[in-house]
Amino acid sequence: MKTYARLFIDGRWVVPAKSGTFETIDPSSEQVIADVAAATAEDVDLAVKAARKAFDEGPWPRMSGAERAAVLRRIGKGIRERLQELAEIEVRDNGKPLPEALWDVGDAAGCFEFYASLAEQLDESAEAPVNLPDDRFSSIARKEPVGVAGAIIPWNFPLLMAAWKVAPALAAGCTMVLKPSELTPLSALELADIAAAAELPAGALNVLTGLGKDAGAPLAEHPLVDKLAFTGSVPTGSRIMQAAARDIKNVSLELGGKSPFIVFDDSDVDAAVEWIMFGIFWNQGEVCSATSRVLVQRKIYEQVLERLKEQTQKLTIGNGLQEGVLLGPLISKGHFQKVHEAVKRGATEGARLLVGGSRPAHLDKGYFMEPVVFADVPLDSWIWNEEIFGPVVCIRPFDDEAEAVREANDTRFGLGAAVMSRDNARCDRVARALRAGIVWVNCSQPTFTEAPWGGYKQSGIGRELGEWGLNNYLETKQITRYDSDKPWGWYIK
Repeated sequence: MKTYARLFIDGRWVVPAKSGTFETIDPSSEQVIADVAAATAEDVDLAVKAARKAFDEGPWPRMSGAERAAVLRRIGKGIRERLQELAEIEVRDNGKPLPEALWDVGDAAGCFEFYASLAEQLDESAEAPVNLPDDRFSSIARKEPVGVAGAIIPWNFPLLMAAWKVAPALAAGCTMVLKPSELTPLSALELADIAAAAELPAGALNVLTGLGKDAGAPLAEHPLVDKLAFTGSVPTGSRIMQAAARDIKNVSLELGGKSPFIVFDDSDVDAAVEWIMFGIFWNQGEVCSATSRVLVQRKIYEQVLERLKEQTQKLTIGNGLQEGVLLGPLISKGHFQKVHEAVKRGATEGARLLVGGSRPAHLDKGYFMEPVVFADVPLDSWIWNEEIFGPVVCIRPFDDEAEAVREANDTRFGLGAAVMSRDNARCDRVARALRAGIVWVNCSQPTFTEAPWGGYKQSGIGRELGEWGLNNYLETKQITRYDSDKPWGWYIK
């Protein structure tokens, strides 16, 4: 592995002010894979000031959309050219299986390519006339970049989450300071290298690795940051909002979830089990939108449980670089303990542990856990209501549509939801009734760069991806002109 002892500030690799480093761990082996530069408030200040100068004086915001698009496409190309290498870095740093990492890295490249197209469109769509009732005036609404953006991203999809924020911010003409999770910092540093090679102007993207309290908090609180974008937990999102409130910063938050999946009894059982598994075991269940609460109509309830148990026991668990592995380790020792405690708690709350929950017998190293299926989960149980963020699915039966929708919506979260039925009218009706920002019909979790992503209630504020993601980094300005040759005549007649 490379040495990662420097930060990327103002187009250069620099030693952190206090020369500190921290270790990043391979969750499959529990071995240190790299020492990484540890940014502190001094480094945050340098990076934000570099981004501020690049925005106020540099070329990036003043380029045409087409010129910015050319750079974004070069970044996308740079990611694709290193797809295998970057995917293997993600596996070692995060633990996810290689096929998932390859998918993520390809998506990250596609994200830059998509926002390159939107950047080009800004050349024509950035200004639009406004119809006024008084023909003495003309007016336009103009879209402009919001300024300096600070982005704090999570550890579950490291490079992809960076792309979700960096690509639209740069497309809009913003400059950015990116702070990746200290648990998975490596691919963000590689992204900085790729951006530099793509001739992104100095200061347009700055990457700071470090602990949340030492780097994330100073970034959120810095007075020269105009916009904060955060993906992570509800408690941290709340602190980000408090920090933003002091200076009335623009803020977008993508937070937690406890997403429901309603399966009606006319569904194909094998198809339902496939999507239930994909909805909770993809990325070890470390997914904010994971459909971790499953409601199955009573007629097929036991069939689904039996088939789900059978298929879950067949999953190959191990190092993500090994062929055939579909479930890797949890991200860290601390998170492994948290998920393990949740499973123990569920067993005391009246839920029926159908399968899983132990360390796989063949793996004595790494933060591995067998996938877990709980049945007959009580509505008032902790495991039904709180985000576990692991390969743990909670299932209970329901009798009719109204009951299913009511129980699905009975949560403080509202990120994702899913419904499965052969009855298209029922799917349409239920999808509209579910209080969630993303609803999947006859599937769970597929995500497309073109479609909006974000949640209701405590799952966040704002939307990422698609044109909505670009709008996160744009301000709207009104320019109104008095066109008449006649004096206004209010004070001077």
